[in-house]
Amino acid sequence: MTSDSLTPEPLISSSQAPAASSPVAITPERLAAFDDDAIAELAQRLEDDDYPSAFAGLDDWHLLRALAIHRPDLCGPYVHLVDQEPFDEE
Repeated sequence: MTSDSLTPEPLISSSQAPAASSPVAITPERLAAFDDDAIAELAQRLEDDDYPSAFAGLDDWHLLRALAIHRPDLCGPYVHLVDQEPFDEE
């Protein structure tokens, strides 16, 4: 949690090393550093879904979701990777 709020900081793995053992916080500076090439690389990793653990893939998904919220200009072609469809549990 951040010291000035009750909201936990989201965690992600480094975009350069999706299997990193120590997660990195999603920050405004980190999101601002993304460009077309970086988001294309992130989206390709999610499309390939070849992660050493489910948590590494989830970290990338959280990063793409944060980018879709804060940098929608970059995420248009990749929004299908964060869209969640409703399902019926019955």
